[in-house]
Amino acid sequence: MIPIRCYTCGKPLIQYYDEFKKRVEAGEDPAKVLDDLGIERYCCRRTMLAAVDISKEIIKFSTKVYRW
Repeated sequence: MIPIRCYTCGKPLIQYYDEFKKRVEAGEDPAKVLDDLGIERYCCRRTMLAAVDISKEIIKFSTKVYRW
């Protein structure tokens, strides 16, 4: 799931996730990207590095999609 806050310290991380993901997929070093974004605490860095977006995988198994 996409991290909204660091699981340990509670710092908001959602505003960095899209930029982090885009730059890492483009081939940049994740450590350098985290440094550039200003994420210095090791707990926040771990949260960003370990995040896996599985929402598109989960929706495949949904039997009903509710539309309001």
